[in-house]
Amino acid sequence: MEKKIDKNTLIMEAVELNPKAPEILMSHGMHCLGCAIAHGETIEEAAMVHGIDVDELINELNA
Repeated sequence: MEKKIDKNTLIMEAVELNPKAPEILMSHGMHCLGCAIAHGETIEEAAMVHGIDVDELINELNA
């Protein structure tokens, strides 16, 4: 079973798990990849800061 992205997945881990993650994050206005915080910030934390529904984002990242 392949690992899925969840709320506790770090942004940089999400990029490793899904090569399309940068495109998906940027389409939601999350330009986190250039931010030093991305290495220690979870998908949930970033979504909260950007006012994004974390469950919808996770579904898109895992699709």
